[in-house]
Amino acid sequence: MPELPEVEVVRRGLDAHVVGSTFGNVDVLHPRAVRGNDVDLAEVLPGLTVTGTDRRGKFMWLTLSDGSALLVHLRMSGQMLVGEPGLVDSPHLRIRAQLMGPGGVKELAFVDQRTFGSWQYVPLTAPELGEGRSLPAAIPHIAPDPFEPDFDAVATARKMRTKNSAVKTILLDQSVVSGIGSIYADEAMWAAGVKPTRKGKALRQRDAVALLEESQAVMARALEAGGTSFDSLYVNVNGASGYFSRSLNAYGQAGKPCARCGTPISRTVINGRSSYYCQVCQTR
Repeated sequence: MPELPEVEVVRRGLDAHVVGSTFGNVDVLHPRAVRGNDVDLAEVLPGLTVTGTDRRGKFMWLTLSDGSALLVHLRMSGQMLVGEPGLVDSPHLRIRAQLMGPGGVKELAFVDQRTFGSWQYVPLTAPELGEGRSLPAAIPHIAPDPFEPDFDAVATARKMRTKNSAVKTILLDQSVVSGIGSIYADEAMWAAGVKPTRKGKALRQRDAVALLEESQAVMARALEAGGTSFDSLYVNVNGASGYFSRSLNAYGQAGKPCARCGTPISRTVINGRSSYYCQVCQTR
């Protein structure tokens, strides 16, 4: 599943290519892509202008000229592709939207092989994210992510330390801290030297803060590399893949030597999720 860096790469692409454009015809080609809507996107979106883009964790949205938002969740395989009308020819095309702007007519295509992703037309709350930003009313349960200006690492670390779950599970809990998935959780734990099975209650405050700081740092590096792509399911708005998979130290590296000490990376399963770590380096 795309995590924060991958979603942010897509958001930046949309910000560059669709802000200022106005929706024309919208064709919904699969009903699952618009589940959860109380309105027909084909009726409500035409005539609305995209005024901006934003993101929290793995959710991103387009702000619209009527004060609402188009909330997008890529889930496992969603892609937002921008190009010339008719350019996208895929059996997994779920929504096709015409966009009219200063540069002419473009097409915003939502491709989703596994049909877990969605577009939702939702209201925005009153500004609460700072700097005049508003949160879509559909995601009040999603905690702030480490890239938000008002993210409080100290308070989040304290919350982590109230949990009796494994650290890996806590980092994936989007109600504690959002945007971190299995890839960057494993990389952050490796960087901070924390064992993934350690309980949150057993963490020292400084170790919990270090985990959050390393999460932000590794995701920042991934963002510079365009995200992490293991297959063709995650791509930018122009169809390009990310290259951070070449820089992974723990995730998916079972049996390979640890970059710090040379010990083979181990794999374990925590709550049904694979976790990769170094038995020698990750002792905290």
